[in-house]
Amino acid sequence: MCCVIEINVVPLRPIMSTIDQNRQKEVLRNRGICVVIPTYNNGGTIGRVVEETLAECDDVIVVNDGSTDATASILSGFKGITLVTLTKNSGKGAALKAGFRKAMDMGFAYAITLDGDGQHYPKEISQFLQANREHPWSLIVGSRQSHNGDGPHCENRLEGQPEGSRFANKFSNFWFWVQTGRRLSDTQTGYRLYPLKKLTPLTSHLSPLTSKYEAELELLVFASWHGVELVEIPVDVYYPPKEERVSHFRPGKDFARISVLNTVLCFLAVVYGLPLRLWRWLMKYVRTVYALLFFLFFMFVVIKPAVWLYMKIGKMTEQKRRNLHKLIYRASRFVMLTHGIPGVKFSYGVKDGVRFDRPRVVVCNHQSHLDLFCQLIFTPNIIFLTNDWVWNNPSYGLLIRHAEYYPVREGLEELLPKLRSLVERGYSIAVYPEGTRSKDCQIGRFHQGAFWLAEQLGVDILPMCLYGPGKILKKKTYTLQKGPVRIEVDEPVSLEELRAMGDHMAQAKEMRHRYIKRYEALANRMERDC
Repeated sequence: MCCVIEINVVPLRPIMSTIDQNRQKEVLRNRGICVVIPTYNNGGTIGRVVEETLAECDDVIVVNDGSTDATASILSGFKGITLVTLTKNSGKGAALKAGFRKAMDMGFAYAITLDGDGQHYPKEISQFLQANREHPWSLIVGSRQSHNGDGPHCENRLEGQPEGSRFANKFSNFWFWVQTGRRLSDTQTGYRLYPLKKLTPLTSHLSPLTSKYEAELELLVFASWHGVELVEIPVDVYYPPKEERVSHFRPGKDFARISVLNTVLCFLAVVYGLPLRLWRWLMKYVRTVYALLFFLFFMFVVIKPAVWLYMKIGKMTEQKRRNLHKLIYRASRFVMLTHGIPGVKFSYGVKDGVRFDRPRVVVCNHQSHLDLFCQLIFTPNIIFLTNDWVWNNPSYGLLIRHAEYYPVREGLEELLPKLRSLVERGYSIAVYPEGTRSKDCQIGRFHQGAFWLAEQLGVDILPMCLYGPGKILKKKTYTLQKGPVRIEVDEPVSLEELRAMGDHMAQAKEMRHRYIKRYEALANRMERDC
């Protein structure tokens, strides 16, 4: 089975962050990220480690694993930490589990772990934060083995590492590859970010987490089997001189215990891990094929024949057009709210007092083909400006053409009389200011057209903010992923507010700036709570 390769392993790459410390602390808390430091007899280093960590993060949990030196008295002098004390030394695995349990009890979604012996640099917490924002719900592994040319110590990342430690890591890396089909360059690093909600079944039900330091390897293996994405980032490490090192590694006993663990994991890889991976692979394509067949059946067997027949009976009237819009509205609500998309948890929110009984220019960030379905659940009185391929689509092109959706290639000035007529009849006009789907779900440059249109039509701007469609169905991909999708409707922006921002270019820049902050807040909440 060692030839099986997982396709979602993310390659090593340097990740830089420009977030200042106060802003970093705010974002860490907003995303539900804390730091867990297990320690055992690290009296010489634990004070400095905790102090430097508090400079990076306000939420620090220290687990004193039955220390018999000055560790306890040193930790008692810190007022800004949460202290978990184990009465006797139980091992790093037990300390991690106690720290994770405390973090979850306090409402945290992620935990960054670093060692109390001073080998890890707390200043690199910013690296883990950035990786977490780019890869939410992933297990981030701080690799000491990568040399990417960034960072003050990049060329000396392994300088001073004991030979026994290097051999143990290579040994561990090999067996991890055998057991999971994934390649990691550093499976023994203690500097990691754990998605706690994804680890709950691993630590509580499926695996009796080993109590010693090899528990970190076991967590990686079980996380891989259960489809948790593993992401490596480069980190620096400090190895003190030999005479200053505090090590609890016992070569004979520990290697024997690791060998037994690897034997068990290799057996479980065949009877448990491999079937799980095959099942996930199968279900991903089952979800995609089912969604595609459902869409084709719904459009070609139900909607399109009904629309064609409806258009052939009698002449087109205003009431018939409104009925088409009601059909689109009800079909979208059925797809998103009643039937649902396989593997997708959809939700929405509307600001108090916002109503859809008057025409506006609706703007929204653009991520995926699914965006339009999300926006159509609120009102039948909305039309979209579309691209040519949507206008000419063989499945729903007939429907949207009769519903008076228009292609943007005609130009807003040419379309203005038609759009003004729609507004006078009570319809809102939906526009994607970015003009195209985002590749990474981040907010792109806003064009001026939506704001020019609002002024010409004399209507407010109604902002909608989307999270998730671009992660469920990524641009230029054809398989559905599991995950949450949410759309939120904010308060309208009046023409007076728009004019106060300046000209149309200034309005576009200001609205984009607002969307960046709005999307960040929504993403933090979704990636913390879901």
